[in-house]
Amino acid sequence: MKAAAQPGLAHGSPQSPGRRGVLGAYVALTKPRVIELLLVTTIPAMFLAQRGFPPLGLVLVTLVGGAMAAGSANALNCVADSDIDAVMDRTKKRPLVNYRVPRRGALVFGLVLGAVSFAVLALGANLLSAVLALGAILFYVLVYTLVLKRRTAQNIVWGGAAGCMPVVIGWSAVTGTVEWPALVMFAVVFLWTPPHFWSLAMKYRDDYARAGVPMLPVVATERQVSARILVYSWATVASTLLLVPATSWIYFAGAAVLGAAFLVTAQRLHSAVRNGSGARPMKLFHLSNLYLALVFFAIAVDAAIGLPPLV
Repeated sequence: MKAAAQPGLAHGSPQSPGRRGVLGAYVALTKPRVIELLLVTTIPAMFLAQRGFPPLGLVLVTLVGGAMAAGSANALNCVADSDIDAVMDRTKKRPLVNYRVPRRGALVFGLVLGAVSFAVLALGANLLSAVLALGAILFYVLVYTLVLKRRTAQNIVWGGAAGCMPVVIGWSAVTGTVEWPALVMFAVVFLWTPPHFWSLAMKYRDDYARAGVPMLPVVATERQVSARILVYSWATVASTLLLVPATSWIYFAGAAVLGAAFLVTAQRLHSAVRNGSGARPMKLFHLSNLYLALVFFAIAVDAAIGLPPLV
């Protein structure tokens, strides 16, 4: 489903920003705010894998390589989705839409970032971490962006798997393997992604409809969306408790309190939709960012303190 470009956007004249503006435009292609959230989950995964403080050099290499991999995927996503971005209010200021970056330049930039990220992780961490990062890039671009996003309302459910990879990459950088705690952390992020993104999509439903993207809020009723958000929120909180055998009471207490707050907010959203009393989906969206960050912070603190597992 291709979105029709707005007049003046598809055939406009390129802007001519200065060097600083060009650099800023290329950085914007990587979606730094998205990268921040991904890296927030990487470090705690490394702490849990190490059962303490991982080597600082390894942490830096993994963060740099992971940031480059995420930036590569996001830049290539901007190239593939430039037609959609041009008709959505939320994205119409992105660099490719405003001609601050040429399409070919963005493509080369994304590919180079991906190649460098593979080299950084392979040489500085291990080959498994590099392969996992490359797999995440390919999945996000080829499966989510080019196939799922424009064809199914389940796009973010399955496409969100790419955003779960930083925890696995962080774990593998420390251990050279992928063990069950890494898979549990993967599941936490995987199940968290739908309520996080669907709450945003509820706010920008008209944007997605205008662009022809079948996000769930576009093809389902608001009540159906909020009900699914609630179900996935429960699944997310339940999945965080699966880490209890690898953590102490510190993590358990944090996960329980944070989970309760997350569930209360999701329930309030569903109740507001059901009662027609003015739903505020962005409240859940912003809380979901804080929730995920604090759950993983609890993982890092628990591992750093090193108390014996609760179970």
